[in-house]
Amino acid sequence: MKITDKDILGTDSLSALNELVSKCERCSLFKTKTKDVPGVGSETARVMFIGEAPGKDEDLQGEPFVGRAGQLLTELIESLGWQRKDVYIANVLKHRPPNNRDPKPEEIEACWPYLKRQIQLIDPKLIVFLGRHAMNRFFPTLQISKCHGNAFRKELHFEEPDSRLRGNDKGGGGNDPRTISRYGAGKGGRKQVFLALYHPAVALYNGSMKETLQTDFNKIPKILAKIDEEKLNNNGNQPKQQKLI
Repeated sequence: MKITDKDILGTDSLSALNELVSKCERCSLFKTKTKDVPGVGSETARVMFIGEAPGKDEDLQGEPFVGRAGQLLTELIESLGWQRKDVYIANVLKHRPPNNRDPKPEEIEACWPYLKRQIQLIDPKLIVFLGRHAMNRFFPTLQISKCHGNAFRKELHFEEPDSRLRGNDKGGGGNDPRTISRYGAGKGGRKQVFLALYHPAVALYNGSMKETLQTDFNKIPKILAKIDEEKLNNNGNQPKQQKLI
C-alpha cells in the first residue's frame, strides 16, 4: 500500500497510526517482517523512550524492547515506581532489519514520519534516547560517551509533511536536531527536553555499565520535576538550548 507522509501526519490517534504501519510498504522491510512493531505504552505519557530498531524478539511479539535488553529497560522503569504502560516506548524503525543489520538510510527516511507523528500525538515532556543510533537521528554529531546522563532542550521546528530533514541553523545544522512537524503549529516551534542514555544492551555485555545506566536513569524524575518547576510549555520563552541537569 502506498502511504504518503501526508497520510501519516494526518492520523489523529496512535491506533490509526499503527494501522498504517501494518499496511506500510514504504521500504522493503515489510517483506521480511513477522509482526509490526510501532510502539507501546500510554498515549499521554510524560516520557517517551526511543531506540533504533526491533530485534528478533520484538519482531516475533510485535512490541519494542521485549528481549534481554528490554527486560533490563523494564527493570529500570520499575525502579522509578512506574510500569511500562505509564511511558511510551518506540523505535526509529517500525520493522526489524534482517539479521539485526544496521538500518539503511532509505529505511530510516521511510519510517521517520511515523516517529514524528508519534511525538506529535503523545507530546511527551521528556524524550529519552536509548543509545547513540536513536540520538544521532536527532543530533547527528553528538557522542553518547560524552553526553549520556545529560538533559538538554532544543527547539523543534514544524515543517510541511514532506519536507526534508535539516539542521535548524543556517550554517548547516551542527548539533541541532532534525526538524519535526507538530500539529501544524508554526511560529517558534516547540521546546523539547531530551535525555541521552546508553542502550540497555550495553549493560548486558559490560556489567559495569549497569550502574552507569541506573545512575543516569535515576535522573528522569528530577528532570521532570525541573520541567514542571520551570513550567516549560510550547509557548514558553525558553533559551534555544540549555542543559537542565
